[in-house]
Amino acid sequence: MARDRLVATTEQPGHEDEANYALRPERLDDYVGQRELVERLRIALEAVRGRGEQMEHVLLHGPPGLGKTTLAHIIAGEMKSRAYVTSGPALTKASDLVGTLTKLGAKDVLFIDEIHRLPAAVEEYIYPAMEDFKVDFTVDTGMHAKIVSLKLKPFTLIGATTRAGLLTQPLRSRFGIAHHLDFYELDDLVAIIDRAAKKLAMRNASDPVFRAIAARARGTPRVALRLLRRVRDFAQVRAGGKLDPQTVDAALKLEAIDQLGLDDLDRKYMRIIRDIYEGGPVGLDAIAATMGDDSDTLEDVVEPYLLRVGFVARTRQGRKLTAQGIEYLSSNDASREAR
Repeated sequence: MARDRLVATTEQPGHEDEANYALRPERLDDYVGQRELVERLRIALEAVRGRGEQMEHVLLHGPPGLGKTTLAHIIAGEMKSRAYVTSGPALTKASDLVGTLTKLGAKDVLFIDEIHRLPAAVEEYIYPAMEDFKVDFTVDTGMHAKIVSLKLKPFTLIGATTRAGLLTQPLRSRFGIAHHLDFYELDDLVAIIDRAAKKLAMRNASDPVFRAIAARARGTPRVALRLLRRVRDFAQVRAGGKLDPQTVDAALKLEAIDQLGLDDLDRKYMRIIRDIYEGGPVGLDAIAATMGDDSDTLEDVVEPYLLRVGFVARTRQGRKLTAQGIEYLSSNDASREAR
């Protein structure tokens, strides 16, 4: 369900990744937001380029849609090397990882998304690859078994995860740079939307339009770019190409996205806590069962933003609505009745 939402922070099926790639910055100087991380990367990149070495391994953790993949491509670009992208679930056996590692050239970047989902048997092969740039594997069995060491070219591993707590300590300790990505501030989102609008040739868009979209983007660049494309389509088909805050309101009202960026799934989640569980506290599994959804989906996709805006609180007993959340629902119900 979450993958089909316009405000879902996860990548949606289809050509969205290709569409977003065309709008991504290619250099660190063009990257907006995450200032502390950008400065750390700038120093590290300048240092390793001066020494002629590969970039050290980087671990990026935080909610989806905040630019982890983009940063991997930027680092590869700054090192004038290639970036190979894969994911933890795709590396199901050791041979998958070994095959990927042997393709890497010197100073190339291997980006592993959802690295916390690497199987334990595969993870063991990553340790010597990261530390000594080699892979040891056993040939044959029994008394004829022997260990073959395969040398790799020096590379950079960039791991991304939405659940840093699920990483094993041995794996986490092998990253030279580890950083948590935060949600973006409004002004940073406006800058990202402004740059994307220029690339999309939206010449009649203005700052008020960008701010109206950014306010609904849930602090997430991926969502901001998705909303921008929907507004562009609506303006072209229903508004005669006119782009103003009223067009943004009309376009996103059609998608059931309100001024805060909440959609029907967010409101359904909150109403279940209020109407069925009397405002909480209630366990996440109970909410998921009532909604007919997956608890991991709710925890990873729905809850982070509701927690950030202060509408839901996590307690030892479970989830509960805050006073602000109850007030929001009451206001939303009143506006629905007025319509």
